[in-house]
Parts: sequence; structure tokens; C-alpha cells
Amino acid sequence: MHVTLMYLLRSDGKPLDGLTLVPWQSGKPLTCDVTVAHTLAASYVSSTAREAGAAAEMAATRKSSKYADLSHSHHFQPIALQTLGSMNSSAVSFFQDLSRRINQVSGDSREASYLSQRIAVTIQRFNSVLFRDFFVTQESQDDFNFFELLTLGIFTTEGVKINFF
Repeated sequence: MHVTLMYLLRSDGKPLDGLTLVPWQSGKPLTCDVTVAHTLAASYVSSTAREAGAAAEMAATRKSSKYADLSHSHHFQPIALQTLGSMNSSAVSFFQDLSRRINQVSGDSREASYLSQRIAVTIQRFNSVLFRDFFVTQESQDDFNFFELLTLGIFTTEGVKINFF
């Protein structure tokens, strides 16, 4: 059974990406919404060329203003990532705090590394889907195999073949 609180639905009817059942900060539960901005998109490229992470900051600002009315009952955390790896500054602070809390419970100091690695791998997977979609047309979709492209490998300037797999 899936229960969604109606007042936490977005304006398009979709639920937020996360909600804690226990208080996170100041007695309020944490809710978050995640977005990934394409660093090289026409709408971001001039900003990201001037400042690293600009697309993520812009996306986080939009999310914060969109959910500003939740601040009275929830702690809202926008998580905005860029396809080339940057993250908005409040999300960086959030993940540092989350890593510290996980470390306190688990006692394993490597937990912060595991969390950052999982985020990085997720972005890489997302990028691979974008990469595949860039090369695949409707006509060639049945014939295209992304892994064939990777197994072709690349050649260095010395003529040495480097395989991905």
C-alpha cells in the first residue's frame, strides 16, 4: 500500500522525491526534490562558463521558491546536480551532514565516501542514457547496441587500443 500526503504533492500532481518520517531539524521532517541540470544546455552554458555549479544553483533556487510554502511544516532541501558533476552548495552541506549522521550510527568512517560514490555513479548512469539517446534514432534503435560501442574501445596516439570492458 502506498500512501501519499496530498498537501505534499507538486503542482503537477507528482509526489516529492523524499520525505523523512522522523524529524530532521528543528522538529520538522525533511522533504527533498532532486533535479539534474544539463551543464551544457543552451539555457545554462553562459552561466556555467563563468562559474562552476551555476546551473545547479539556478535549479536549486527554482526548487526552493517552488516549495517555499512547505517551510512552515517541513525542512525542504533542494538537491540540484549537474550532468558534469557539480552540486548546489546547500546540497553539499546536506550530504556532509547526512554523512556525519550515518557515520555516527554505523561507526564506519568510509560511509561518506560510499555516499559520494553512489551519487557519482548515478550521474554517470544518467549521462550514459543521455549519450545513448543522442546516437539512437527511431529507425536505428533496434540495431543499436550501446555496449558494442564501448567494447570497440579507443586508440591512444601510440596506437594502443584501450578497451572499456
